[in-house]
Amino acid sequence: MERLPMGISRLDSMIGGGAPPGSVVLLAGEVGAGAREFVYTSIAMNGLARENPELFDLYYGSLHSQATVPEEIHYVSFTADRDALVEEMGYTMDSELVEAGTDPVDFADLSQHYFQLSQVPREWYSDATSDIASLGDRDRRSTLDAVGEYLNRNAAGSLVVIDSVTDLLSAAEEQMDWNQITLLMKGLKKASYRWGGLILLLVNIEALSERQLGRLMDAVDGSLVFRWESGGSERARTLVVKQFRGVLSRLEDENIIQFETEIHDGGFDISDVRKIR
Repeated sequence: MERLPMGISRLDSMIGGGAPPGSVVLLAGEVGAGAREFVYTSIAMNGLARENPELFDLYYGSLHSQATVPEEIHYVSFTADRDALVEEMGYTMDSELVEAGTDPVDFADLSQHYFQLSQVPREWYSDATSDIASLGDRDRRSTLDAVGEYLNRNAAGSLVVIDSVTDLLSAAEEQMDWNQITLLMKGLKKASYRWGGLILLLVNIEALSERQLGRLMDAVDGSLVFRWESGGSERARTLVVKQFRGVLSRLEDENIIQFETEIHDGGFDISDVRKIR
């Protein structure tokens, strides 16, 4: 079965090369536990695979025999532009990796739509200064409309990151209740299957109730949960694959219950695998 690499070498090797095409994967994490770094590593490694095969082999290794690199890479953000995101990636990842890996990535800054009807001064999120004449020229599309149009144009065969679902849900709650939000996510899942790419949805666990998080997990193909775990005087980052169509069975066959993770110059990585003893 064909796979699209998640960009985390050790994880991809254990799940047959990556995620099945058409997957929507929820990356739900506590602050600082690694979900954001997972996303950054994913786009950088997939970017390297196309932009610089030699560096890709150095940081990632060889692609699995069933893995195919996505046709394009898209990063959708509601609060940050390309320069800010690339700079943040450079705080934890090697500059050579960040520069080459992000070059083929299309960064979509939707802050214009996200903030336009809020009380946030326009000068804070737009280069243009506002005046009386320009008020009538604002794009009145909602954030959801803007995301939908962008995905319709670009998601087919692509790796798409949405940063973040926490922001998207904040905008959605102004227009719909949680039942409709769940339907929206299920609609995205259905469309993604037709597009044949891979969509990664970043969400902050601490911003949601357990019931809300459960409903989001139920509406997607895969859910990866990133948490801090304390043991004695040390804290460790952990990753648990809660559910994943076409993937979880492989981990269960190996009796894998949890991954210990780390973040280094090469990005997000798996440092140890916990199995049922």
